[in-house]
Amino acid sequence: MTVAGVGEFGLIDRVTARFTYGESCLLGPGDDAAVVAAPDRRVVASTDVLVEGRHFRRDWSTARDVGHRAAAANLADIAAMGATPTALLVALCMPTDLDTSWAEELADGLGAEAALVGASVVGGDMSASPTLTIAVTALGDLADRPPVVRSGARPGDVVALAGRTGWAAAGYTVLSRGFRTPRLLVEAFRRPEVPYPAGPEAAALGATAMIDVSDGLLADLGHVAKASGVGVDLRRDAFEVPRQMRDAAQALGVDPYSWILAGGDDHALAATFPPAVALPERWRPIGRVAEGAGVTVDGVAYAGPAGWDHFRRSE
Repeated sequence: MTVAGVGEFGLIDRVTARFTYGESCLLGPGDDAAVVAAPDRRVVASTDVLVEGRHFRRDWSTARDVGHRAAAANLADIAAMGATPTALLVALCMPTDLDTSWAEELADGLGAEAALVGASVVGGDMSASPTLTIAVTALGDLADRPPVVRSGARPGDVVALAGRTGWAAAGYTVLSRGFRTPRLLVEAFRRPEVPYPAGPEAAALGATAMIDVSDGLLADLGHVAKASGVGVDLRRDAFEVPRQMRDAAQALGVDPYSWILAGGDDHALAATFPPAVALPERWRPIGRVAEGAGVTVDGVAYAGPAGWDHFRRSE
């Protein structure tokens, strides 16, 4: 059955029937708008979009994988502000000959990823389009804390990382070369493992700045450096190259540090902390904030692209 065959409202019924709703959802799909609890009286909001052929390919990922990835990209942004995600709104534009099962499985992935943080898919929209596109808006709650922004880093702060980098970029390279293994790397591209609790944890610890590493560690820390008016220096020896990544890099003729330092889509969280803060195990020190501008590695400017550019590279 295609989406044209079942119709817009029939597809909406099929998709929404697959969702469950957390405590923050006071009124879900079915009305003109949803109602989401905002105990803090402030709402953190972020939007991201995935376009077929640019951000995902159906021959590389299942619909459920794409759902997980679309949700993760937005939920990570909420966590990077030090907030807890509460809800997702999803707009789905699709070809009329798309099988309804693909849209239903996409919903399963969206709902499952949201459930990891107690959030709900509370509504959205659907339309016909020649290009399959998923646009997601995420909402979150600050729990009476100030948001952690990009502009607060100060010289002397410790730069730390929660989560992993390079895995998704390695998986992308593997897939783009026509391979499907190592499976760990390919699965990292298909479904990122986001350290969601690390965001609110960093806020409670007094993080001075934080960002979701979606486009590459160097590129994203470059945003922090620019917003804060500082320099950031990373230590290359702070990053271990896992065996699977090292072997894949050797087989493909790639420097694995180009994945680790400049690869996106893992959605790790990078933050800066005052030097007196005792970092928990989840947060790994990787460098320092200094006077100056830009991001360096062991005191030297990085040679090569610093990360993903949505207007230059396609999959």
